Amino acid sequence: MMKYFQRLGKSLMLPVAVLPVSGILMGIGYILAPAAMAGEVAGFTTGGLAYTIGVFLIKAGGALIDNMAILFAIGVAAGMSVDHDGTAALSGLVSYLMITSLLSTGTVAALTGAEADAAFAKIGNQFVGILAGLIGSGSYNRFRETKLPDALSFFSGKRAVAIVTAFFSIVASGVLFFVWPLVYGGLVALGKAFVGMGAFGAGIYVFFNRLLIPFGLHHALNSVFWFDVAGIADLTNFWGNTGVYGQTGMYMSGYFPFMMFGLPAACLAMYHTAKPEQKKTAYGLLLSAAFCSFFTGVTEPIEFAFMFLAPGLYLVHAALAGITMGVTAALPVRAGFSFSGGAIDLVLSSFTPLARNPWMVIPIGVVVGIIYYVVFRFAIVKFDLKTPGREDDDTEAEKSVQLSDGDFAAVAVRILEGIGGKENVKQLDYCVTRLRFEIGDYTQVDEKKIRSAGVAGVIRPGKYSVQVVVGTKVQFVAEEIKKLL
Repeated sequence: MMKYFQRLGKSLMLPVAVLPVSGILMGIGYILAPAAMAGEVAGFTTGGLAYTIGVFLIKAGGALIDNMAILFAIGVAAGMSVDHDGTAALSGLVSYLMITSLLSTGTVAALTGAEADAAFAKIGNQFVGILAGLIGSGSYNRFRETKLPDALSFFSGKRAVAIVTAFFSIVASGVLFFVWPLVYGGLVALGKAFVGMGAFGAGIYVFFNRLLIPFGLHHALNSVFWFDVAGIADLTNFWGNTGVYGQTGMYMSGYFPFMMFGLPAACLAMYHTAKPEQKKTAYGLLLSAAFCSFFTGVTEPIEFAFMFLAPGLYLVHAALAGITMGVTAALPVRAGFSFSGGAIDLVLSSFTPLARNPWMVIPIGVVVGIIYYVVFRFAIVKFDLKTPGREDDDTEAEKSVQLSDGDFAAVAVRILEGIGGKENVKQLDYCVTRLRFEIGDYTQVDEKKIRSAGVAGVIRPGKYSVQVVVGTKVQFVAEEIKKLL
């Protein structure tokens, strides 16, 4: 199961890698056009070239953030497929479009003859995106070689995948039609139960908020505290100056310390604990993700980078975030946001009448950042967690492997013979330096013959798993083997 989730985590890295671009664009945009974020905040005006450019950048970045679920549907489908084929990615998109269309408020209202449950307005979330990606990849892996009668031969093979995907998507939609309102309603009820707990309830709220991020269900909890679902409307009252000084903003203030300081410090810890040969790769992802979190409060690039690779560490993060919110809410600190808990929103909210000691976010955040760094670094090293840059895929020695025969086709033939022939191969994948085989009969594997191809070694992590250490030219050997398969 852990292996499956780590594979899912890796498949999410492709769409997650584009999110920092969104955060950077939006961050610069909000600096140029702050009024676009917070409305008519005192001291900021609309109009002019800078404002126009800012709005343009905000919309460009928002195109990615607002459609994160679609990116996940495509990325998960491609990443979880056996050969990362584009057909799987297309199937993931097909599944997402079908589910979100069948469960849209308009469709549900037409089917039931009554107003749709509020839950269906939030159906286009990350959970559905990941689910659609899994449906698409599962359909591709199972049915990509389907052979149909001659009369239907056009739909044989990969063309059958979309048909199967559509069927499973309809089934999934039928299940979600009954389950989704219950889940959403349950989360709203849970949020209302936290309301009377004061600062402690605020901390519990953020703990669950972070736990629900992977599934996109955090919006249900947020609606209880930020908007007028339970009469709190923390966000709208803060910016509308219709709340109570010293109270309004308590469900937003605690986001700033861990978004601006905690998670960027976690990025630093992950960078420092990355393998030396992988630090350059980790640096690019973690630096841009930290920038997004600090300036705009867009935390998904960081969180999705390790939540599936190291779920235990993500649980620790959720706990730290909850504690940060609880402590901040108990202190005489109130700040708010209209987008998220980044530096830009903190500056903007400082000009509002209901802001209370917003400067205290900085020293609180410094302490939170130190705690995050120490806890993350200790946990990663102590438990050998597979955060970005610490994956088991390759070592410096493996990267220096030189195949004895530069003919990749000949190498592929020799390896395939050693694996037991194409009939014994159930699945083939590759990472930076290794071929990864899932086989049917482990007794057919001839390690001596595999090594005769000039590879560095053969690893048997499981009864039906074989890894062949090829080196950095693994892609070319894998492509030749796929031709033979």
